[in-house]
Amino acid sequence: MSKYQYETIKVQVFSDGVAHVELNRPKRLNAFNERLVTDIGKCFTDIGADSDIRVIVLSGSGRMFTAGLDLSENVLLKDQGDVDVARKAFSLQEHIRWFQGAMTSLEKCPKPIIVAMHNGVFGAGVDLCTAGDIRYATKDAFFSVKEVDVGLAADVGTLQRLPKVVGNASLVRELCYTCRTMYADEAYRCGLVNKVLDTKEQLIEESFKTAKLIATKSPVAVVSTKHLLNYSRDHSVDEGLAYTAVWNSAMLMTEDIPKSIEAFVTKKSATYSKL
Repeated sequence: MSKYQYETIKVQVFSDGVAHVELNRPKRLNAFNERLVTDIGKCFTDIGADSDIRVIVLSGSGRMFTAGLDLSENVLLKDQGDVDVARKAFSLQEHIRWFQGAMTSLEKCPKPIIVAMHNGVFGAGVDLCTAGDIRYATKDAFFSVKEVDVGLAADVGTLQRLPKVVGNASLVRELCYTCRTMYADEAYRCGLVNKVLDTKEQLIEESFKTAKLIATKSPVAVVSTKHLLNYSRDHSVDEGLAYTAVWNSAMLMTEDIPKSIEAFVTKKSATYSKL
């Protein structure tokens, strides 16, 4: 039994340094309720601190990746009574930041996360997947930024991350304003996903193949690369280069560099210490 136990998420940890995280509300199509949001934030924080885990594959159990927000348990529909407007706003801000933090936990997790999506990826599912590192999908996958259809602007990551992921402001605005469905072939063409597989089984297999390859690399190099990519995305080129110089002035002293060079020269696999 995995030491990671959550009510709405299933976690398997393998000896090769790969963890498989599954959204596990199949009867509700993995829709996001407060419990799932809490579990996501805790799961990726917990796993991020585990030196035995080097790479994570994230998928959804059941019929689809996720149906998005569980409207039957939406806090916005709860009657707060005769509450002062300013105080109600402060309460909602706190709730939104909590939800944002759960999505951002994927980005802040130092381990690379491969998001493997099948069938529907609605609303908060787009927020979630864009916070991951690598995205694969099945050929029957389809994506929809649904928030405008339920009367609000997406507020937990899509509007901030999707433009940077696909690099096409016109397409992002069309998707967000219209809530239209984008199918796997278009998602591949625009760069939202970079591999499309025929079946869910093939999707998981390919995700694990990539994860296992990454897990063989220097954890110092991999964690540093994710950290520097995220920093550079949000800063100018000059700022990114300056920060990288400071970061690598310490990381270049790692034992992993001579180990990697020796492995390359001898054509043998290197064994790296845990972080």
